[in-house]
Amino acid sequence: HKEADGSTTITYSSGEYRMHDNYFGGEPYGGREVVFLNNKVKWMMVYYGLVYEGPNKEVYQFLTQALSSTAEEMPYRGPVFFEEDFWRYENDFEGDLPKFSGIERIFKNDLLVYEASYLGGFVDR
Repeated sequence: HKEADGSTTITYSSGEYRMHDNYFGGEPYGGREVVFLNNKVKWMMVYYGLVYEGPNKEVYQFLTQALSSTAEEMPYRGPVFFEEDFWRYENDFEGDLPKFSGIERIFKNDLLVYEASYLGGFVDR
């Protein structure tokens, strides 16, 4: 939902886990995602991205598809590679769930149309 400061918040709960994602934007956009266990922060990620070319709606529809195919052992952002028709998603990252960083890119007909950076890991251990 929209916040008074102009940001958007997405929340999700499952059992003892709760996720809070808050971002600003539009183009470009930036935000943070935080995961809580029993109301104590356990993990977070910050991100910043933008669309370089093309209709934003198409780019973000494809990004949603790519992120939906994320592997369970790598739950931050998308898979290493995802392709459909003339769209291609690439995720270049290092690290693992406790500490990671990466850049995801979307290409349309081999033209870079979107890029986002992210980093995060466990907090307050």
